[in-house]
Amino acid sequence: MKTRKSPVHLSPRHPLDRPPIIFLTVCTDKRKPVLCRNVAHQLIVDTWQKADKWLVGRYVIMPDHLHLFCSPKDWNSYPLNRWVQYWKSHISRSWISLEEQPLWQRSFWDTQLRREESYLIKWQYIRLNPVRKNLCSDPQEWPYQGEINELVWFD
Repeated sequence: MKTRKSPVHLSPRHPLDRPPIIFLTVCTDKRKPVLCRNVAHQLIVDTWQKADKWLVGRYVIMPDHLHLFCSPKDWNSYPLNRWVQYWKSHISRSWISLEEQPLWQRSFWDTQLRREESYLIKWQYIRLNPVRKNLCSDPQEWPYQGEINELVWFD
């Protein structure tokens, strides 16, 4: 079986006319460990709040990648790949250090969640990432995480 070298970005399906919840992973270019700084964290959160065609729920920022849950704000939202391109570009233009450019890998990984259980399992997994990488001993201690919007799961 062949392994995918790049992600396939399918259009989100809207089960029962409810907005989907998408799990995203976005990595820095060459996996540079540049994201875990207070100023970077604030820039990322501020940009997500301005890029409001999609709503960001819970997120965890690691040194070289970030995970987030997101959902389209309404039925007329931009396609996911266009929204991600927008905020990656905005963050890159506002980035702290020109020496760290390019900042992002070209693409990203996305998964549409189908069950609340998947949402909870993925959240538990990503919130433990800093512990697994010995960056902290308790996930509550990790300063580069949060929730911007509560994404409600409908069964």
